[in-house]
Amino acid sequence: MNKRPIIGITMGDPASIGPEITAKALSDPSVYERCKTAGLWGDVPVMEEALKITGLSGKLKIHTIGDVSEALFEYGTIDVYHMGMVDMDKLQRGKVSAMAGNAAFQYVKKVIGLAMDHKIDATVTNALNKEAMNLAGHHYSGHTEIYADYTGTRKYTMMLAHENLRVV
Repeated sequence: MNKRPIIGITMGDPASIGPEITAKALSDPSVYERCKTAGLWGDVPVMEEALKITGLSGKLKIHTIGDVSEALFEYGTIDVYHMGMVDMDKLQRGKVSAMAGNAAFQYVKKVIGLAMDHKIDATVTNALNKEAMNLAGHHYSGHTEIYADYTGTRKYTMMLAHENLRVV
């Protein structure tokens, strides 16, 4: 039997579509057959709202974790590493804010650290808003530059791939 890799997923910008994309993706049982989703790095209240928005609140449940070792890796349960970055009273969906930009940045930074410490095997990052991230004082063009900075990579590029097409 092949070992399923442990994947750390970021929620993305909490004011945007990342939480809903994640909810929809983790509602597919085949995801759990291919990997262990070691959790979603984000905020529990935002993810609970995303489950309501997507109509999945009765089908999926949230399991709050504080460490990868606490993840259940079970279909029907989203292990959420609650980072406490979002004040739900101030969160405005669809609006650019420094709070949401900082949260999205911190989620990415956290999974990079976990991968570098070999606590997870891979990372998946969700949509973030560069304007919001910059408002929060994190001046990066996007995910690629964040990864390069926090992994000490000097020469890097982004590649888009689909079937036989590769664009660098």
